[in-house]
Amino acid sequence: MCGIVGYVGSSLAAPILLDGLRRLEYRGYDSAGLAIHDGKQIEILRTVGKLGRLSEALRAHPLQGTVGIGHTRWATHGRPNEVNAHPHVAGGVAVVHNGIIENHLALRHELESDGVKLLSDTDTEIAAHLVNRALSNGCSTLFEAVRHALRQIQGAYAIAVVCASEPGVIVVARNASPLVIGLGDDANLCGSDIPALLDHTRNMVFLDDGELAEIRAKQVRIETVDGRVVQRPPKHIDWNPMMAEKGGFKHFMLKEIHEQPRAVEDTLRGRVNLAAGDVAGEEIGLSAEVARSITRVYFVACGTSYHATIAGRYWIEQLARVPAVVEMASEVRYRDPVFTPTDLVVAVSQSGETADTLAAVKAARAQGAKVLAVANVLDSAIPRLADASLYTHAGPEIGVASTKCFTAQLAALLMLAVYLGRRRESLTEERARQVLQALIEIPNQMRTLLGQAPYLLGIAKRFVNATDVLYLGRGLGFPIALEGALKLKEISYIHAEGYAAGEMKHGPIALIDENVPVAVVCPRDSLYEKVISNVQEVRAREGRIFAVATSGDSAIAELAEHLFLLPEVREEVLPLLTVVPFQLLAYHVADYKGTDVDQPRNLAKTVTVE
Repeated sequence: MCGIVGYVGSSLAAPILLDGLRRLEYRGYDSAGLAIHDGKQIEILRTVGKLGRLSEALRAHPLQGTVGIGHTRWATHGRPNEVNAHPHVAGGVAVVHNGIIENHLALRHELESDGVKLLSDTDTEIAAHLVNRALSNGCSTLFEAVRHALRQIQGAYAIAVVCASEPGVIVVARNASPLVIGLGDDANLCGSDIPALLDHTRNMVFLDDGELAEIRAKQVRIETVDGRVVQRPPKHIDWNPMMAEKGGFKHFMLKEIHEQPRAVEDTLRGRVNLAAGDVAGEEIGLSAEVARSITRVYFVACGTSYHATIAGRYWIEQLARVPAVVEMASEVRYRDPVFTPTDLVVAVSQSGETADTLAAVKAARAQGAKVLAVANVLDSAIPRLADASLYTHAGPEIGVASTKCFTAQLAALLMLAVYLGRRRESLTEERARQVLQALIEIPNQMRTLLGQAPYLLGIAKRFVNATDVLYLGRGLGFPIALEGALKLKEISYIHAEGYAAGEMKHGPIALIDENVPVAVVCPRDSLYEKVISNVQEVRAREGRIFAVATSGDSAIAELAEHLFLLPEVREEVLPLLTVVPFQLLAYHVADYKGTDVDQPRNLAKTVTVE
């Protein structure tokens, strides 16, 4: 989610680090900072906002030294301010970190009970104190101190550490968050992504999970956390800078589709307690008492987020057994709706700044309703106004057509339903455990589906000349039909409509003939037989059917012209899988048509006006 750059060599480190961070600006950030070792001590410089402010601060206060680390932060724990900006310092140790430390609350309490004064709200500062404590307790090198600290940390991290007592060394490590080492001439570098290093070297060594490395100007040593020596030859990277920013993908949207497993994993990380069949709710700020007092959940959202809330409504009613409604935020603000103090208004917005959703939240607050924000940007306007916040951890999304933010929202809303259900005693521990287990398995199942992406190229060719496409789904397939249609029209400019399949006979069936492709969400779930009946009606009118179905389904195979097959999973988690082929289909159709996939005409990433 953030940018890391490190340099050890003979040149001044600060300009190299600043340039490397600029190469990572596409990842999104809200603050930036440097830690430079001048041979005697470590100097820290941190600013809020864009890198221009850090550059100005550096001109006013130049940092000398040939060893250093830099960071651009996308806030996940703690508000975006200078205190929470990286690098974080403890004693003579400075740390930058990407990822999420799952057990940060327990570690924070442990450190505070030992008399440690923590200055920030971040999970990263904890890592700095753990390394510093290890050095104070007898670890003879920074490398060993970092290893000792990592054994106490649970979660995802890419970490880079410098220490005042070892002026020529950077220690880095990774677990479930990328980190690459660049091998130069009389200098070595590290970064969270390839673009930061391309101006200095094309020879890269990629760390695997559970590995740490000691980087010196003329030497790199890699070991596993448990002490096994790793020998790994470098890879030569021949990407141009733009390809590197996109991770080798043609467009940011395609890259972000492939980032969805990681986005879901990060959104779940530290929040799911399988042993208890529950969701940890400390970060949300929604108490058990409030959860039990709710008489209605009222979702407000726009666009793709609105489609996520339709799935959320199903989950809230099925698992928490509380009435739920969904309304477009743009309608709420002018409809003079009635809210009550026992309503929980769930406002879902990727940016946390959507104008219509923000206005709906203000209306709800004015009538005494409790508000829960679901957003991807920490401390954005809607979370600031809300009583509680459930953040997704999808990371910055560059493509205007949302993909990974949508699936992260789905994961967050399903967790919310489990959280409410457990507190309202409407959901048994065993069923909650089964749902959460299925949710945890989704990222790897997504990876399998993404591996089948080339199959959709041929299907996309059949759609590319269509003027109209109809998407059908029932139950939890309905919001995916809406989202699939939205993705296609957003980026390919083909007219597409999503419908509840049961409504097809009430009008849309008039559109169907041999020239209208029909995309159907048809996994084997509780409404499967109903959807099959609708598919037969389409087939009888010579509609061209593309079905997303469950592997081994012979009935749909006889009806559909094209199939994309899913593994058999619990019904509750199906939307996180069924949406993936529709995202890929929309992408490939748009790519064949030659439209601007990442910046489609007339659209903006964040809608802050009516």
